[in-house]
Amino acid sequence: MTDLTYPIKGSCQCGGVTYELLSAPLKVVACHCRQCQKLSSSAFSITAIVPASALVFRGIMSDWSRTCDSGNSNNAKFCPTCGNRIYHVNPAEPDNLKLKACNLDDTRMLKPSAHIWISEKQDWFQLPAGVATADKGA
Repeated sequence: MTDLTYPIKGSCQCGGVTYELLSAPLKVVACHCRQCQKLSSSAFSITAIVPASALVFRGIMSDWSRTCDSGNSNNAKFCPTCGNRIYHVNPAEPDNLKLKACNLDDTRMLKPSAHIWISEKQDWFQLPAGVATADKGA
């Protein structure tokens, strides 16, 4: 997307947490695991892998964490007022954040280059041709 201009603003549903994405994501993936289905209330969630240095956050966020099937910790930041998830981070890899980027004002760059955890995808969803896939995590 050569016509995108950064920074791009984003926010939670109520506007209590705002942020700016300063540069393009490193990668965009669609995750079909059951946890992401619950998170998104949809068939999958879209995650943009972004250097932590490429984000500027404003507002107070709450924390939540869970242990993934891989054994890694998945720490989440979300708005305490509306509950909108903002990002995830693995404490072992703090330099990259997993931005829940559908709350950006401009989402044109969010075309997934990979679909992961397709072993848990909804049967009715047809994977796009030519996109990388993984039965489990990337």
